[in-house]
Amino acid sequence: MAIAKAERLMNLALCLLGTRRPLSKRELRGSIEAYLEAGSDDSFNRMFERDKDDLRELGLVIETVENLDGEVGYLARRDSNRLPPVTLDGEEAAALGLAAKVWQQARLAGAASGALQKLRAAGMPEDVDPYESHGALEPRIPAHEAAFEPLMLACRDRRPVVFEYRKATAARPGTRHVEPWALECWRGHWYLAGWDRDRQAERVFRLSRITGKVRSRAARFQAPVPDVVTVRETVASWAGESATRSALIRLRTGAGYPLRAKAASVRELGDGWDELEIPYGHGLDAWLVEFGPDVVVLEPAELRADVVDRLRAVAKG
Repeated sequence: MAIAKAERLMNLALCLLGTRRPLSKRELRGSIEAYLEAGSDDSFNRMFERDKDDLRELGLVIETVENLDGEVGYLARRDSNRLPPVTLDGEEAAALGLAAKVWQQARLAGAASGALQKLRAAGMPEDVDPYESHGALEPRIPAHEAAFEPLMLACRDRRPVVFEYRKATAARPGTRHVEPWALECWRGHWYLAGWDRDRQAERVFRLSRITGKVRSRAARFQAPVPDVVTVRETVASWAGESATRSALIRLRTGAGYPLRAKAASVRELGDGWDELEIPYGHGLDAWLVEFGPDVVVLEPAELRADVVDRLRAVAKG
């Protein structure tokens, strides 16, 4: 969210929370500097309605009533916008404290530290050690990709992004215009789920394949955000985790350890090759292409054809 807009929303929220009577649009416009600079009445009205909707989406309860002059007025009663007292037992406090200490990145370290202070102020027992029940383990979520932080902020603020993305089968990266929904870590890699505007479909992107800077756009989402975003399930299906069929491949001896880890059976063929039976699911062709000349697909025929098509596409690129 832009700083100017965040400041404007904060000022509007303070005005609505601080008044004892409903305030009209005219009064609010005269009280908030950003509204005075809005220009025409139409521009102010559009800005005010957007801000009011944004505050309501953030959870502020805003009432609309008629004041003594017959105008429509707005206010946010404090008793309607007050959270109940937070009470935590020892196990709940330890779990929340542990979650807050997971993040070690600079951008999140301050927020996590502040969260721990608020937990203690809300009643978390001082003698609860989040690590006590976990031995010497100190949990962390690695996020080394440069794209992680801007995408995390874009997901939070619901801002579309643009970035260059190199597919496993492409020789050069291509531009993607995405409405980011959620980030999730799976098997040590971060993935972004969102709406690909160019392809008009849901897509999942591996952050390590994003090249260059992630650029955000000051615009609203065009597609609805689903209630549940299944990042891990989508990636797992691509990797053959939920496969019900099997594929037979030849793999060069000493290569393709991730494939060997998933193999149902391995048979030595000699001459530097092994034969593997591996799970066959959606996206397996793209994964096999990553191993280049170390893999030869034997069956099924459609998988072999898909891998050959992808390799030809890479060669032409």
